[in-house]
Amino acid sequence: MSFQIPRKATQYIFFEMLPSFLMGLTVFIFILLMAQALRYTEFVLIHGVGVGVIGQIIGYLSISFLPALLPMSLLFSVLMTYGRLSNDSEMVALKATGMSMGAITVPALMLSVLVTLFSAHTSFNLGPWGNRQFEVLINKIGQTKAAVTIREGTFSEGFFDKVVYANQVDSKTGQLKDVFIYDEGQGDVPLTIIAKTGLLVQDPSAPNTVLIRLFDGDVHRKSESHTKIKFDTYDIRMTESVKEKDREKSLPSLTLDEISNALTTKISPEEALTLRAEYHKRWAISAVCLIFGLLGVGLGTNTHRRNQKGGGMILSLVVVVSYWILYVTCEGLARSGQVPAALAIWTPNIIFAVFAYWTLKKNWN
Repeated sequence: MSFQIPRKATQYIFFEMLPSFLMGLTVFIFILLMAQALRYTEFVLIHGVGVGVIGQIIGYLSISFLPALLPMSLLFSVLMTYGRLSNDSEMVALKATGMSMGAITVPALMLSVLVTLFSAHTSFNLGPWGNRQFEVLINKIGQTKAAVTIREGTFSEGFFDKVVYANQVDSKTGQLKDVFIYDEGQGDVPLTIIAKTGLLVQDPSAPNTVLIRLFDGDVHRKSESHTKIKFDTYDIRMTESVKEKDREKSLPSLTLDEISNALTTKISPEEALTLRAEYHKRWAISAVCLIFGLLGVGLGTNTHRRNQKGGGMILSLVVVVSYWILYVTCEGLARSGQVPAALAIWTPNIIFAVFAYWTLKKNWN
């Protein structure tokens, strides 16, 4: 079988895929961001967050989405491009010039390899970094905008084991009047703090941390006996400082190296199962780009639709949804310990690789 690879034809197909790849990535990111639209509105209207900060949030979220969206965008791009080539009879013309199916597949393979490498970087490092920056930024917003979460005449929770009540609240100056605080964060014996006035201020000892400075009040502590302490000024921290330590990162914020290191430490069996599943997940999601690229060629050369953009988008979504349903099922088996993590996590990739091979084989001759 001849396997000549004409450079111009290869370049033509390759650069035909790039715009649709970028378009697909943009559309998928936009769809996921729109799902967070209500949250952005809350940041602006309730927390008073500026446009610049909203831009940062969108940027960090977009980066954290990349590991999941790159395979989808690649599949859409390849499927749509090769589907159009088939629909416009360009595939027949290319074969008539002597190009084999293998040579026609090369541009998709080239793009798939590039996207796979970039996907690995995003899955191992860039995506977790974006997720971590998003977490830290949201924490900072919640802490620096604590005044607006204390509502006048309402018992406000969510302050790390504290309940706050103020009869009057000035959200602009942070001034409070007739303050009542119930604090369960002081061990087995809770504190009840009552003060005539209070002021929300930044904690000078901990950046991005808020405390309430209370004036002219009492601290009540009831254990075996009742203790009452009168004060002129009393500082109580309402939030925790933004945590930056690796051990305090959420699982999606851990890099691949951090997951590997965590697996070598003394952890519970449940944590080990979760970390092993996450470790293989990072590799599997990167590798599926290569599989989706080849699958896109097989499906695209079998697809004849007048509306290639709409058809390509729908078909790629069907494939991706099918993959993720299978993946989530297998991941659940891995995390529960019913199936070894490596076998469970890689099973969807193996199944879809076989499917990609079957679709390509149908068109090889």
